[in-house]
Amino acid sequence: MILPPPQRGNLTNAQWQRLQALLPAQKPSVGRPNNDHRTTINGILWILRTGAPWRDLPARYGAWETVSGRFYRWRRSGIWDRILQTLQQQADANGKLNWEVHHIDGSVIRAHQHSAGAKRGALDSESLLSEIEQVQQREALGRSKGGFSTKIHLRCDGNGLPITFLLTVGERHETVVFEQLMEQGAVKRTTGGRPRIRPHRIVGDKGYSSGAIRRYLRRRGIRLTIPRKDNEKHRGKFDKSIYRARNVVERCFNRLKQFRRIATRYEKKAENYLAMLTLASIHLWL
Repeated sequence: MILPPPQRGNLTNAQWQRLQALLPAQKPSVGRPNNDHRTTINGILWILRTGAPWRDLPARYGAWETVSGRFYRWRRSGIWDRILQTLQQQADANGKLNWEVHHIDGSVIRAHQHSAGAKRGALDSESLLSEIEQVQQREALGRSKGGFSTKIHLRCDGNGLPITFLLTVGERHETVVFEQLMEQGAVKRTTGGRPRIRPHRIVGDKGYSSGAIRRYLRRRGIRLTIPRKDNEKHRGKFDKSIYRARNVVERCFNRLKQFRRIATRYEKKAENYLAMLTLASIHLWL
């Protein structure tokens, strides 16, 4: 018997073996049939890779309502976040997570017109922003030179694998969320003790050159390789050889954007787009 070739983009057997142990238990095969986890996740990955609407999901992955429902249910339960954290923890235990240097950068993502129109929910009546502006700030959607957009702020390790990320409106400057980006993404240790969060060195472009950022890093004993802006008076040592490796974070962005659901934002809710970004990061760690 000749078996059909595996579907392009589906999980390989090796990837599935690593992921299977981190998933919730499969529902017993009683009553109404339940979609197999592997088939369902392959369906979610098909949506992530192609950028297609849920309703266009091929029938081989099951009903689109079932596949999308599991994606959203696991997002609400925090399962995607826990899987990513566990994969990072395993890599750290095996010495495959590079703490010597972390790279940071931001990338503006064009938002599709379908991403507009999120429910307003509770708003601040005392805010100086309009109702629409408040919703856009909450859902990380705003206007920039590139149009209606979202900005991903990313920190990756020296191997180019994502450690942590957050979203802002498209025009938000990197320095505004730098400390928040540094304070999240802690990796628990299998041997116990305090989770590890601080790399030995941070590498960033001129957009991160500010006195506040340099003081923040020095207080925490983190070395930095950030070029100074032309209008800055103070100059110091700058290792160009280390800075040349900054393309690591750019390559990480490129790998994430191979998933079209990341390269263009279609989700109305920021939390759903973050879940898509988390799933893409999981795929890179597998």
